Amino acid sequence: MPGFEIFGDEERKQVNDVLESGVLMRYGFDGMRNNHWKAKEFETAFAKRMDAEFCQLVSSGTAALTVALASAGIGAGDEVIMPTFTFVASFESILALGAVPVLVDIDSTLTLDPTAVEAAITSKTKCIMPVHMCGSMADLDALKAISTKHNLILLEDACQALGGTYKGKPLGSYGDLGCFSFDYVKTITCGEGGAIITNNARYAVHSDQYQDHGHDHIGKDRGAETHPFLGYNFRISELNAAVGIAQLGKLDAILNNQKKNYTILREALATIPEVTFRSVPKGGEENHSFLSFFLPTEQLTKKAHKALAEAGVDACFYWYTNNWHYINGWEHLKNLKSLGNVAIEVKNQLQDLNNTNFSKSDAVMSRTISSLIKIGWTEKQVHDRAEAMKKTIAAVL
Repeated sequence: MPGFEIFGDEERKQVNDVLESGVLMRYGFDGMRNNHWKAKEFETAFAKRMDAEFCQLVSSGTAALTVALASAGIGAGDEVIMPTFTFVASFESILALGAVPVLVDIDSTLTLDPTAVEAAITSKTKCIMPVHMCGSMADLDALKAISTKHNLILLEDACQALGGTYKGKPLGSYGDLGCFSFDYVKTITCGEGGAIITNNARYAVHSDQYQDHGHDHIGKDRGAETHPFLGYNFRISELNAAVGIAQLGKLDAILNNQKKNYTILREALATIPEVTFRSVPKGGEENHSFLSFFLPTEQLTKKAHKALAEAGVDACFYWYTNNWHYINGWEHLKNLKSLGNVAIEVKNQLQDLNNTNFSKSDAVMSRTISSLIKIGWTEKQVHDRAEAMKKTIAAVL
């Protein structure tokens, strides 16, 4: 996820526009800003690129998830189904609203298992949150059918999958809401930032107001605006949005380079009979930010991961023992370690995560290695990496 690899004159020009105006805030100061409205410009361009009617920029991907959930009316005691393999932001955003994360198994897509999702639905379930980890997607048709059947919101966390598609639609645009991250190591970066897309006008208005203290944004006098409901501060700055405008213009080139480098690595590993690859639902195309593959056993996978590091092959991840991306490392969630009191609904409803059986997820994650795909590699570096990975893994097997 290489936005940080290609920071250049385009970003500097956009940021300089903001610095010369002196207006770093996205709202107000109309006469000073030389008609530069970077957040508005980025929102318009991103919505168009993502085939969505509305876009709301916010301060991070975590903020995007929080605001998206709030915009759809998710609150205290509402249950949100999410996968065991994701980033901690998924459950953080749910807990921030007093809602209850319900963790369920993944399958070979490395995302939500639709069968596990349907089995977890209760009278308090309000939302299904598939997380398109490492650039690829859940079975969105199956999840959409479940959400329609049970009248649930389908919220796509596409923070790691910008540029991927499903049946011709950009990931994030298939559900009721889609969320993206523009942090420093995402496909494109604002330094820090996030976005929500939707075709639902009500959710769009709610997102716009909630992320700015509940301001209605009617008129040109910020002090005279009313507050239809409570909100918080999840605003993006003009500086961050300016970087995003330049980065968005580079997205197609990024995706093309990722796919080229991904293909070289995959073709090399495909020559090893014991290596298999994550499942991509029919009609889906990854954004090729990671190459994720399976080895036959947990023991062999651990050995291969260690051997790859010793061979100098960097940026290969073994998520099963990672503190941030898999349930095995989430002791603070399992035991609700918090600086203050946790919402009573969460205490009463959260599943016993220390004793829940996630053996199906374990069977997948314990055999998974993901190689980051960089676009700064030269052609020789990519081929050298492919050969090193192939040789190292074959030796372990």
